[in-house]
Amino acid sequence: MTDHWTAEFRLSITRALADQLETTLRPLKPAPLTTTHLSRVLGRPGVYTLFFNGQRVYVGKAASSLQDRLTQHLRKLSGRSGLDPAAVGFVCVYVDEDLDAAAPEKLLIKKYREHDSIPWNTNGFGNKDPGRNRDTSVVKAVHFDATYPIDLDYRCRLHPGSQPLTAILDSAKGQLPYLLRFDSSAGARKTYRDTSLTPSDQPMNARNLAHQVIAALPVGWQLTALPGYLIMYQERRRYDSALGWWRRESDGQVLYAPGPRQFAAGRVDADAADEGTTEADPLFELDA
Repeated sequence: MTDHWTAEFRLSITRALADQLETTLRPLKPAPLTTTHLSRVLGRPGVYTLFFNGQRVYVGKAASSLQDRLTQHLRKLSGRSGLDPAAVGFVCVYVDEDLDAAAPEKLLIKKYREHDSIPWNTNGFGNKDPGRNRDTSVVKAVHFDATYPIDLDYRCRLHPGSQPLTAILDSAKGQLPYLLRFDSSAGARKTYRDTSLTPSDQPMNARNLAHQVIAALPVGWQLTALPGYLIMYQERRRYDSALGWWRRESDGQVLYAPGPRQFAAGRVDADAADEGTTEADPLFELDA
């Protein structure tokens, strides 16, 4: 029994914040994710939503600069097969409050999921480099990298003329819109310095670059195209989910083998899924 002169009041600050953010975002019309439109986005913190073919697919935040974060997404998407960046749009809201404390993107994700799936928030779109220990893991079939693998026809423009392989690798990793990770041990670095390569003055796609790099290295090196990134080590290893690999064989020839492209059933691992909370885009944390 409740006395008529008492009552209960429950304030959900997080619910109120989610409602206000959604109300602010609702009337915004998605703009194409292009350099022209991003040039008009301010370098301020905030939250954003990505759309693909008109469907809301990702909600994220930028703790310092919306322009930088969205530019990273544009660059990443430009290096994927089966995905037209022109079909991607965005809306964003500037938020000056402490984003890490409020976690507004998580509030929006929860609210939107009452009606939408927001697939890229659970399929690994924003994953970091998983590290060497997980290179051999079988990628889930629903993973972003399995659906939209890296584009090996993406072209780089290298400085022409003979130069150490170190310079080639540094230039390539700075231009490719996906991760290029290679052996960074002292012995490997010495090999890179002692090895020269002479690229032409014409743009070179990632396939040809991989072939030429492995051709220049001693026997035993392998460059592997995984669904989401490239790796290069002294090894002879099969990767179940690989798109393919280039090997320097004992006879000195470079062998290219198409990968098995095997993918596993099930959801993306919870510890590998990104909810838009990481400021630095994982595919631009280049380890060399």
